[in-house]
Amino acid sequence: MFINLLRYVGVYRFYENYLKNQISKSNPPVHIALILDGNRRWAKSKFIPEWMGHFAGANIVDDLLDWCVELDVKIITLYALSAENLTRPQPEVDRLFEIISSKLSELLNEPKIDQYRVHVKGLGDSSLLPTEIQEKIKEIEIKTQDYDGLFFNLALAYGGRSEILEAVKNVATEVIDGSIEIDNITNEMVENHLSTSHLSSPEPDLVIRTSGEERLSGFLLWQSAYSELVFLDVYWPDFRKIDLMRAIRTYQNRNRRYGE
Repeated sequence: MFINLLRYVGVYRFYENYLKNQISKSNPPVHIALILDGNRRWAKSKFIPEWMGHFAGANIVDDLLDWCVELDVKIITLYALSAENLTRPQPEVDRLFEIISSKLSELLNEPKIDQYRVHVKGLGDSSLLPTEIQEKIKEIEIKTQDYDGLFFNLALAYGGRSEILEAVKNVATEVIDGSIEIDNITNEMVENHLSTSHLSSPEPDLVIRTSGEERLSGFLLWQSAYSELVFLDVYWPDFRKIDLMRAIRTYQNRNRRYGE
């Protein structure tokens, strides 16, 4: 068994180096968005409680920061909790909130945040979250507001349609108060009211979804209009560095047309 493990580790490292060499020949995506899917199914496959799947998935984040810095990815946006997820049975939602709160506390004291100068931003309707989580998000946003090494966006209680609706309402308010004319409304004006307006590249170059499901589920609907989509047949808690690199290689091998 030990010999087999050594063989596996050796093969894994060889493949990792192979992938890294391949993707180093082209520019990496600037902005990667990830739909973290498959926590519950992963737990079910292990015959363990579902909450342990969410816990295992949350622990991938620290490694993800390392990988993105190493691979020169500048912006990463994680779809960790949708607004629709909040309709799940209350015991599961409460457990999710506990895990999120705990992970935010870890991020507040994580040396990598300072080392990599990670700018953390929460996306979504924070009013749907417990006060404790709202306060922690605000605290880490304030702590990292001047950092510009890696932009890390955490989508919690997020819905793409709701985001667009709020942006439209804000633009409509400016029309009503006379700040702008209807005929002068532009895409840029709408984009300036989206939750990603603080980013230099608000539109993801690459959107990755784990677990084998092939849909966006309301994630960054406006911003991902011309994103490259990659769907991986791996549950989020099993997501590895080579999975990220495989997705980047797929992105690099595509010819982006932007509707042409």
